Order: sequence, then C-alpha cells, then structure tokens
Amino acid sequence: MPTLIDHPQRIEAAGNKPKIIDEYVGRVRSGDAALSVAHMRSPGGWLEPGQRPEFDEFTVVLRGLLRVEHEGGHLEVRAGQAVITRAGEWVRYSTPGDEGAEYIAVCLPAFSPATVHRDEG
Repeated sequence: MPTLIDHPQRIEAAGNKPKIIDEYVGRVRSGDAALSVAHMRSPGGWLEPGQRPEFDEFTVVLRGLLRVEHEGGHLEVRAGQAVITRAGEWVRYSTPGDEGAEYIAVCLPAFSPATVHRDEG
C-alpha cells in the first residue's frame, strides 16, 4: 500500500549559517535507510565542513548556485543543473552567491550523521 508523506521533517544543518533541510524520505522522517530525499535552502555565504560520506548524493539545483569542492578543484552547479558525488569522495558544499541556493538532495543509502564523516574543526 502506498505511503503518503504529508509533510517533511525539519532537520538541523551543519555550517556557518542557518540552512533549512526538510527531509521527505529518509531515516528521520519515514524510517527509510535505503535512501533519503530532502529539500534544501541555504543562504548566501553558507559553508559546511568538508566530508567524506559513505553514500552517493544526487543533487538537483532549483535556484541559485551551489559550489561543490572536491579534491581536484570545484564545480559551480547552477539552477537547472545537477551533480553526483560518490561515496568515499571528499566534498564540501557551499552557496557563495548572495541569493544562496535551493536544491533537492537524494542520498543512497540514506543520509546519516554517522556515515557523513565531516572534517574536524
């Protein structure tokens, strides 16, 4: 039987500024460990610690610019574009533009604080 998710669960975000994470599917909202789907809204100048997660992340930018730093440089992902980061890769997400960014992130398996492996400090 299909399951209706009538509203997301707001989750606290890491980073230097407040960022909104609304999880629709995942460990917190639906109890699913297989994957997570979240709607993200981050302000201009937001930066989170680098990480080396144990999950693949598929991100579609709806508005603004999302910068994805990686060991070989960085990507500028704009509205209408997507980026895939693979488990085990070091990445750091930020929204350097004044308008910030709005995006959808799908993690496979689901996001977990225990498997994101954020940089210290």
